Amino acid sequence: MPESAMIRRILTPAALLLTAACATVPDAPPAQPPEPVTVRIVGINDFHGNLMPLSAPKDVMTPDGEIVSIPVGGAAWMASAINTIRAQNDYSMVISAGDMIGASPLASAAFLDEPAIGVMNRVGVDFNAVGNHEFDKGWQELKRIADGGCEKYTLREPCAVEKDFGGADFPFLSANVVTRNGETLFPAFGTKTFGKGAEEVTVGVIGLPLRDVPNLVTPSGVEDLYFGDEANAINIYVEELASRGVDAIVVSIHQGLYNVPREDSNGCGGISGELLPILEKLDPRVDLVISGHTHRSYICNYGDIDPARPFLVTSAGYGASQVTDIAVTIDPATNEVTAKSAHNVTVQSEGKAKDGSPLPTSSAFATIVPDAGIAAYVGQYVDAVAEVAKRPSGRISGEALITDDDEAETALGDMIADGQLAATRDAGAQIAFMNNSGVRASLVPAADGTVRFGDLYAVQPFGNSLITRTFTGDQVMALLEQQFDSADKKQILAPSEGFAFTYDRSRPKGDRIVTATLDGDPINPLKSYRITMNSFLAAGGDGFTVFTEGTQTTTGANDLDAFEAWLAAVPVRQLPDTDRVTNLTPAG
Repeated sequence: MPESAMIRRILTPAALLLTAACATVPDAPPAQPPEPVTVRIVGINDFHGNLMPLSAPKDVMTPDGEIVSIPVGGAAWMASAINTIRAQNDYSMVISAGDMIGASPLASAAFLDEPAIGVMNRVGVDFNAVGNHEFDKGWQELKRIADGGCEKYTLREPCAVEKDFGGADFPFLSANVVTRNGETLFPAFGTKTFGKGAEEVTVGVIGLPLRDVPNLVTPSGVEDLYFGDEANAINIYVEELASRGVDAIVVSIHQGLYNVPREDSNGCGGISGELLPILEKLDPRVDLVISGHTHRSYICNYGDIDPARPFLVTSAGYGASQVTDIAVTIDPATNEVTAKSAHNVTVQSEGKAKDGSPLPTSSAFATIVPDAGIAAYVGQYVDAVAEVAKRPSGRISGEALITDDDEAETALGDMIADGQLAATRDAGAQIAFMNNSGVRASLVPAADGTVRFGDLYAVQPFGNSLITRTFTGDQVMALLEQQFDSADKKQILAPSEGFAFTYDRSRPKGDRIVTATLDGDPINPLKSYRITMNSFLAAGGDGFTVFTEGTQTTTGANDLDAFEAWLAAVPVRQLPDTDRVTNLTPAG
């Protein structure tokens, strides 16, 4: 047999086997679509440098609807709560809706809020939308806080504890804040990508403050900055993010809602506030809105109000008392968000009463073990400020408490006004007014009535100057009318001793003040009056623009120094009766 034939005979069966094998191999199965990806987002807002638990217990509602008073907040407890939330999924991020700094307790404020930034670096914040209080010390100091360094822009010394303060490890965002050169002060948005290949998803975050910042801070602090319309800015950058193919769009905005009843904290019933007209204009491609500013807690599915805009709107109260647990599920194949949910988690912590005994906690909320590393970091600053905070500043006759209702007259607000009047008598002051929204904490003395500097600082942390100006009687009446110009924010001014007024909200605009008297005499439209207010109000803060119209301006002492001197001027300062403001509005 020829060799070639033999080879053919040997190879032919192998070839046949290969042919048969090829014939029996099935087609490769079609590629399976990628699994949905859930990104766990922790929403925080209005931290305000609260390194330690809040100074007083907070009334919170249990899942069963019971109201309990428990200690809440504190950076170390917040950090542990955030870690627990993040552990639920492989992918997570932390987004802040502003006022991370400013109006802070002494342990943070004495060091220009550098420790608040240090805490957030350790927590792992991804983005912070600037709020109004970020501008309290001016935009140059805000840039230093964000970028790091020890350049001095204020009366306080930077880098007093951390000699090489490095700034924030995360971007600040300010989509509607434009500088003189036409650029945003900070980036308008940022993105974060999770996963790889077919399962890769990207979340875009647009951050911004309320456009009303110039009315809420000292004007020089925002000089040469333009604060634009919030909805317009958001929609511009929604389009930009969409063009980049992001899978989910989050808005972090320092503006919020009011009138969220406690029993409806997980709904939209009855809500109002300056955030609403912004929400109704938003591009429907927004998936989530993390909000702040009003210090309220809520989870609102805006789709219940407008089905075309089914985004969630969240807020977690104030001072790390809560954090928001948000789950966003994305289909990588369609680049769409397929599900989202949110709920607020109460950060139950530890606290002590004035007598040193532990404050009671509730089994309805999780027991949180504080993060040891952050507790140690915070401890450096608490120790550094301890001696200053402990200095006795006077004695008062009882607890001077505030409420969540800025329309309520309080003894503490009246006392502050009395102290401001006393400090500016030499400037001819006859009346002083204090804005209730500027009274940040109750003043609770020790058993013998002693209050300490740290207590006073918690009440008035802004470091405003006292301004005295001359106003006509007509301007005084117009000023009092401005208390009722906002339908959502009720803001009564606390008057000094000798001044009293009555009001009726049901009367027509411009006629809601029924009576106004000084030492029993009606305010005379033709007379002039010397009035003292803090520098925030003097610049038209809280919408009180009439304060800017006064003449013959005299600048006085720091508001906190004036209050402390007034308290110390007598052995025990008696709490005044709250009989200077009378509400005649008919019930209902």
